[in-house]
Amino acid sequence: MKTQLEELISKISSGCMLAEDVARIADEAAQAYADPQAFLAANPDINYDDSFPIALGEWIVIGSLPETVLFQADSYDALFQQITESFGPQVNFVLKPKQLVKVEPLKALNRIQVQLSSLSPETKGYVLVDFSEALDDELQAVLVYSTDLPRVMELAVEVGIYAAPAYATLKASLAEE
Repeated sequence: MKTQLEELISKISSGCMLAEDVARIADEAAQAYADPQAFLAANPDINYDDSFPIALGEWIVIGSLPETVLFQADSYDALFQQITESFGPQVNFVLKPKQLVKVEPLKALNRIQVQLSSLSPETKGYVLVDFSEALDDELQAVLVYSTDLPRVMELAVEVGIYAAPAYATLKASLAEE
C-alpha cells in the first residue's frame, strides 16, 4: 500500500512537494492503515478517534498535505482564491475569485475548470478533484494534471480514498435530481 500511497500523493501534489516528504507521508499513512492502534500508541499527539468518518491512514494523508496541495473552503470563490495563491503571482489567471461570489455552484465549478484546463498545456491542464471527505469545510479538493487523472482515480480506489472530478460529479448529481 505504501507504493500506491506514494504514487497517489506524488500525483496530487503535482511537483509541489519534495520526494522525501511524499515518502514520509506515504510511510506513516501505510503504517496507520496497517495497524491503527499501534500507530496511535506510537504517536500520541495524533488527534484522531473512531468517531471520524475516515480511516486513520486517510486522516494522516489529508492532515499532512500542505495548503498548496489540499484546498479547503466553504465557497467556490474562497476555494479558487486558495488555488490562485498556490500558483503564486507569476501565473496570471483570467478568472478572479470575486467573479464567483454570487454564481451558482455548477457555473462556478465550470468556470474554475475552464481556467484550470488552460494551464500547463503539456499536461492538458488541471482537473479539480474532490478528495476525501470534507470534515470542517464544505469543499475539499486537489488539482491533478489531466494526463494523470485516470491513474489518480485508480490509485484512490486502491487505497480507499474518495476522489472524483469536481465538475463532472456535481453536474451528474444535479442531473439525477
